[in-house]
Amino acid sequence: MSRSRHPEVHRSDRLGWLRAAVLGANDGIVSVAGLVVGIAASGAPASTVLATGVAGTVAGAMSMAAGEYVSVQSQADAEHADLTVERRELHEDPHSELDELTAIYRHRGLSPELAREVAVQLTAHDALAAHARDELGITEEMRARPIQAAAASAAAFIAGAALPVLTALLAPHAHVAQITTVSTLVGLCITGALAAQAGGAAPVRGAVRVMFWGALAMAAAAAIGRLFNAAL
Repeated sequence: MSRSRHPEVHRSDRLGWLRAAVLGANDGIVSVAGLVVGIAASGAPASTVLATGVAGTVAGAMSMAAGEYVSVQSQADAEHADLTVERRELHEDPHSELDELTAIYRHRGLSPELAREVAVQLTAHDALAAHARDELGITEEMRARPIQAAAASAAAFIAGAALPVLTALLAPHAHVAQITTVSTLVGLCITGALAAQAGGAAPVRGAVRVMFWGALAMAAAAAIGRLFNAAL
């Protein structure tokens, strides 16, 4: 009797872009909203508030993309260097590498005979892939992808920053700071809940922890803006 296969949903393959997207969206909302609230609280005219938000969006998106690319590219370089060393060792001393792989499987609970057999078969199939996965911890799902991470981070930053920029554009100037703060907290609640759900965590917990830090950022920005209390 045949058994129906059920699809299993795993979230590990989302980690590369999910981390960059969540960081970019939250940073876009909080940092640009902080600029808008701070400049508005200082008494600056509406055109200055809007220009500040747009400039912060452009600079922030480029900064996020560059930072994410450099960071993830460094990880990719380290992975490449490790794989190069492993490839050389497999060529120069394959017997020691086979013993090393066997020891890894024994440490994970296999009997010595089974560990050896698994090591032999995996080495025959793809020795480098076996060592990359089981010795170095490098898998295809977790490989560093700098371009993907940079694009996801920049796009998410722009999407997040669009909320305070639109608020600065559409809200009455006298209430820009208050409306931006409220809309920012609502936006952070949504992004926090969605990010938590995508990662398999409780949406409410994700929303609360993001809103907490967002509220602190808005309060600090407003306080600094009021210190100047003059049109710029």
